[in-house]
Amino acid sequence: MKIWTSEHVFNECGRPFPYMGLPLHVTRHVTADGFPGNHSYYGIHPWETVTKAAMQKYPNPMNPSVFGVDVLDRNVDQQGRLHSKRLLSTEWGLPSIVRSIIGNTRTCTYIQEHSVVDPKEKTFELQSTNITFTNMVSVDERLVYRPHPEDPEKTMLTQEAIISVKGVSLSSYLEGLMASTISTNAGKGREAMEWVIRRLNTEIEELAITARGTLRTPMAAAVTEK
Repeated sequence: MKIWTSEHVFNECGRPFPYMGLPLHVTRHVTADGFPGNHSYYGIHPWETVTKAAMQKYPNPMNPSVFGVDVLDRNVDQQGRLHSKRLLSTEWGLPSIVRSIIGNTRTCTYIQEHSVVDPKEKTFELQSTNITFTNMVSVDERLVYRPHPEDPEKTMLTQEAIISVKGVSLSSYLEGLMASTISTNAGKGREAMEWVIRRLNTEIEELAITARGTLRTPMAAAVTEK
């Protein structure tokens, strides 16, 4: 078993603090969409903001490999939790040696995703798995977003993914290659979240400016009439 894990703390600019430049140990437990391993903290961003960004993460310019998102079902249960089922269309971008060994040059795959948002407990749990190429490779991922236990203005992400290559020789080697490829996308995943959060904040600011302008217009007209 090979484990890939790291910790990152983001400041206001979305850059990790200098002391967080830790070496990575590649393992079979990796993140499917490129986030750093078991624990990540989104500094200055509360749980509500990060949850909204995570649900609106795709599409984004940092992760062009995800080119389609379809909502299959969405409902609220009796406990007030929001359940969502989505289908993601992705281009895995496997290394050429992996494609040649598994005997498949087509890397477009579909990911089935189920998420649960619990506003009372302030948790957002997401589980995903690929539903194509399952006879050769599977990636099962679980992510949980919750407020940081010591600072509610920060959000902690706990995640784990398991890669399994089946039916071919050198499976452990191939899993290592796939883990290495996924780890190189970690920075892109972090940048994508920050990009979505900035976009949401910009939209809120623009709405506020528009609202203020709408209010000023009738007031100015009333003053002119007097």
